[in-house]
Amino acid sequence: MKVWVDSDRCRGHGVCVALCPDVFELNDDGYAEARNPVVPSEYIDAVVDAVDACPEHAIVTE
Repeated sequence: MKVWVDSDRCRGHGVCVALCPDVFELNDDGYAEARNPVVPSEYIDAVVDAVDACPEHAIVTE
């Protein structure tokens, strides 16, 4: 699975970081980014939870 955050949609709520800090982080501007676009298998469930919980629907997976 690959993941990224649509920077046009992210508003910096940080829900993804709270749910999966090993995959997501807040950048210097306070918006979420994926640490690495390739998600390790042990984090897939947490990334799916983050996708579902994002209030701006800014997380994209492939």
